[in-house]
Amino acid sequence: MSKSLKRVRAALEDAGQTVDIREVDKARTAQEAADSVGCNLDQIAKSIIFLAQDSGDAVLFLTAGGNKVCAEKASALAGEPLGKADAALIRAQTGFAIGGVSPVGHLSPIRAWIDPRLLEFPQVYAAAGTPRHLFAIDPARLPSLTGAVAAEFTL
Repeated sequence: MSKSLKRVRAALEDAGQTVDIREVDKARTAQEAADSVGCNLDQIAKSIIFLAQDSGDAVLFLTAGGNKVCAEKASALAGEPLGKADAALIRAQTGFAIGGVSPVGHLSPIRAWIDPRLLEFPQVYAAAGTPRHLFAIDPARLPSLTGAVAAEFTL
Protein backbone atom coordinates (compact mmCIF):
# COMPACT_ATOMS: atom_id res chain seq x y z
CA MET A 1 0.00 0.00 0.00
CA SER A 2 1.41 3.41 -0.99
CA LYS A 3 2.34 6.02 1.63
CA SER A 4 -0.31 8.35 0.24
CA LEU A 5 -3.05 5.75 0.47
CA LYS A 6 -1.98 4.87 4.02
CA ARG A 7 -2.09 8.57 4.99
CA VAL A 8 -5.64 8.95 3.63
CA ARG A 9 -6.79 5.77 5.37
CA ALA A 10 -5.26 6.95 8.66
CA ALA A 11 -6.84 10.43 8.34
CA LEU A 12 -10.26 8.88 7.79
CA GLU A 13 -9.87 6.36 10.61
CA ASP A 14 -8.56 9.04 13.00
CA ALA A 15 -11.70 11.08 12.25
CA GLY A 16 -13.90 8.07 13.07
CA GLN A 17 -14.95 7.73 9.44
CA THR A 18 -15.86 4.31 8.10
CA VAL A 19 -13.24 3.56 5.47
CA ASP A 20 -14.47 2.27 2.12
CA ILE A 21 -11.51 2.61 -0.24
CA ARG A 22 -11.90 1.06 -3.66
CA GLU A 23 -9.21 0.25 -6.19
CA VAL A 24 -10.37 0.93 -9.75
CA ASP A 25 -8.88 0.41 -13.20
CA LYS A 26 -9.32 3.98 -14.38
CA ALA A 27 -9.97 7.19 -12.47
CA ARG A 28 -7.80 9.77 -14.23
CA THR A 29 -10.88 11.83 -15.06
CA ALA A 30 -14.05 12.45 -13.07
CA GLN A 31 -16.05 10.58 -15.72
CA GLU A 32 -13.73 7.54 -15.52
CA ALA A 33 -14.02 7.61 -11.73
CA ALA A 34 -17.83 7.81 -11.89
CA ASP A 35 -17.97 4.97 -14.40
CA SER A 36 -15.64 2.86 -12.23
CA VAL A 37 -17.80 3.10 -9.11
CA GLY A 38 -21.18 3.38 -10.87
CA CYS A 39 -22.25 6.80 -9.70
CA ASN A 40 -23.39 10.12 -11.15
CA LEU A 41 -20.57 12.33 -12.50
CA ASP A 42 -21.37 15.02 -9.91
CA GLN A 43 -20.87 12.48 -7.11
CA ILE A 44 -17.14 12.60 -7.78
CA ALA A 45 -15.47 15.12 -5.48
CA LYS A 46 -12.63 16.63 -7.49
CA SER A 47 -9.76 18.14 -5.50
CA ILE A 48 -8.63 21.16 -7.51
CA ILE A 49 -5.45 22.80 -6.26
CA PHE A 50 -4.45 26.37 -7.10
CA LEU A 51 -1.41 28.42 -6.18
CA ALA A 52 -2.30 31.43 -4.03
CA GLN A 53 0.03 33.91 -5.72
CA ASP A 54 0.55 36.32 -2.80
CA SER A 55 1.18 33.71 -0.09
CA GLY A 56 2.70 30.99 -2.28
CA ASP A 57 0.44 28.41 -0.63
CA ALA A 58 -1.69 25.76 -2.23
CA VAL A 59 -5.45 26.18 -1.82
CA LEU A 60 -8.08 23.49 -2.35
CA PHE A 61 -11.43 23.66 -4.10
CA LEU A 62 -13.57 20.51 -3.78
CA THR A 63 -15.99 20.50 -6.66
CA ALA A 64 -18.59 18.18 -8.14
CA GLY A 65 -17.25 16.11 -11.04
CA GLY A 66 -19.25 17.88 -13.73
CA ASN A 67 -18.44 21.39 -12.52
CA LYS A 68 -15.48 23.62 -13.34
CA VAL A 69 -13.91 26.10 -10.97
CA CYS A 70 -14.28 29.74 -11.97
CA ALA A 71 -10.85 31.29 -11.35
CA GLU A 72 -12.33 34.73 -10.69
CA LYS A 73 -14.81 33.47 -8.07
CA ALA A 74 -12.14 31.26 -6.50
CA SER A 75 -9.68 34.17 -6.27
CA ALA A 76 -12.33 36.32 -4.60
CA LEU A 77 -12.90 33.61 -1.98
CA ALA A 78 -9.16 33.16 -1.39
CA GLY A 79 -8.68 36.92 -1.09
CA GLU A 80 -5.74 36.88 -3.48
CA PRO A 81 -4.98 36.05 -7.12
CA LEU A 82 -4.82 32.35 -7.88
CA GLY A 83 -2.67 30.69 -10.50
CA LYS A 84 -1.91 27.24 -11.75
CA ALA A 85 -0.28 24.99 -9.17
CA ASP A 86 2.49 22.87 -10.64
CA ALA A 87 3.12 19.23 -9.79
CA ALA A 88 6.03 20.10 -7.47
CA LEU A 89 3.95 22.50 -5.36
CA ILE A 90 1.06 20.05 -5.19
CA ARG A 91 3.34 17.21 -4.11
CA ALA A 92 5.25 19.38 -1.59
CA GLN A 93 2.20 20.87 0.13
CA THR A 94 -0.33 18.05 -0.11
CA GLY A 95 1.87 14.97 -0.38
CA PHE A 96 -0.12 13.74 -3.36
CA ALA A 97 0.58 13.47 -7.07
CA ILE A 98 -1.74 15.09 -9.58
CA GLY A 99 -4.62 12.70 -10.26
CA GLY A 100 -4.64 11.33 -6.74
CA VAL A 101 -5.08 14.44 -4.58
CA SER A 102 -7.35 13.52 -1.71
CA PRO A 103 -9.38 16.06 0.26
CA VAL A 104 -7.95 14.54 3.48
CA GLY A 105 -4.50 13.45 4.65
CA HIS A 106 -2.53 16.45 3.41
CA LEU A 107 1.04 16.97 4.62
CA SER A 108 0.27 20.59 5.56
CA PRO A 109 -2.94 22.36 6.55
CA ILE A 110 -4.65 23.84 3.49
CA ARG A 111 -7.36 26.46 3.03
CA ALA A 112 -10.33 24.80 1.37
CA TRP A 113 -13.77 25.45 -0.10
CA ILE A 114 -16.46 22.97 -1.10
CA ASP A 115 -18.97 23.14 -3.95
CA PRO A 116 -22.52 23.05 -2.49
CA ARG A 117 -23.49 20.69 -5.34
CA LEU A 118 -21.54 17.90 -3.59
CA LEU A 119 -23.66 18.35 -0.46
CA GLU A 120 -26.82 17.38 -2.37
CA PHE A 121 -25.87 13.69 -2.47
CA PRO A 122 -26.05 11.03 0.25
CA GLN A 123 -22.63 9.73 -0.86
CA VAL A 124 -19.74 10.99 -2.96
CA TYR A 125 -16.39 9.54 -3.99
CA ALA A 126 -13.01 11.25 -3.70
CA ALA A 127 -9.44 10.34 -4.56
CA ALA A 128 -7.77 8.32 -1.84
CA GLY A 129 -4.19 9.41 -2.50
CA THR A 130 -3.53 7.65 -5.79
CA PRO A 131 -5.01 7.87 -9.30
CA ARG A 132 -6.47 4.36 -8.86
CA HIS A 133 -8.09 4.60 -5.43
CA LEU A 134 -11.34 6.28 -4.38
CA PHE A 135 -13.15 6.45 -1.08
CA ALA A 136 -16.87 6.78 -0.45
CA ILE A 137 -18.09 9.33 2.07
CA ASP A 138 -21.17 11.21 3.17
CA PRO A 139 -20.36 14.67 1.78
CA ALA A 140 -21.80 16.33 4.89
CA ARG A 141 -18.65 15.03 6.65
CA LEU A 142 -16.23 16.73 4.25
CA PRO A 143 -16.40 20.27 5.71
CA SER A 144 -15.47 19.07 9.20
CA LEU A 145 -12.78 16.70 7.90
CA THR A 146 -11.17 19.26 5.57
CA GLY A 147 -12.03 22.64 7.05
CA ALA A 148 -13.70 23.44 3.72
CA VAL A 149 -16.26 26.23 3.61
CA ALA A 150 -19.28 25.82 1.33
CA ALA A 151 -19.23 28.54 -1.32
CA GLU A 152 -20.21 29.21 -4.92
CA PHE A 153 -17.09 29.12 -7.10
CA THR A 154 -18.09 27.20 -10.22
CA LEU A 155 -18.83 28.39 -13.74
